[in-house]
Amino acid sequence: MSLYDDAVLVLKSYEDQEELRQAYLDHLAAHPDGMWKSCHSGHVTASALVIDPEHGRVLLTLHKKLRMWLQMGGHCEPEDTSLKAAALREATEESGITGLTLLPGGPVRLDRHAIPAPCHFHYDVQYAVLAPPGAVQEISDESLDLRWFPYDEVASVADESVVRLLEATHARL
Repeated sequence: MSLYDDAVLVLKSYEDQEELRQAYLDHLAAHPDGMWKSCHSGHVTASALVIDPEHGRVLLTLHKKLRMWLQMGGHCEPEDTSLKAAALREATEESGITGLTLLPGGPVRLDRHAIPAPCHFHYDVQYAVLAPPGAVQEISDESLDLRWFPYDEVASVADESVVRLLEATHARL
């Protein structure tokens, strides 16, 4: 199965955010290349919130280009076999933590946001991953910083999309 086909199946089975979910499906129907960064109308991305429920905290990255505290994530790559695999790959690469596991149940949220030209939108499919006990993070070249934040501090450092992702993840736990 192609990554495109996987994305369509994942989105069709996602049971929340009906209007936004349909916008993702409509975008992919209109853009067979909508999984790739080269699609300038917008493209699907995959991200994951790294969470440590035992200690009530999440790991955020200070994004190098955007200079914002965000969850791990980014563009799909040709070797990605599924959206969840892309999200897990991005979380592992950007956090430096091995042994991350996806929170069961598929995507936690969808978040479409405008991005600078030449592209127009990221259609982000957001997952959550659980950090193993004793996880030690290692900063990547895509980050200015990498830091654990207690749940109650996230709203003071991150934007609303990250706060909504944390709330949806926490509700699923």
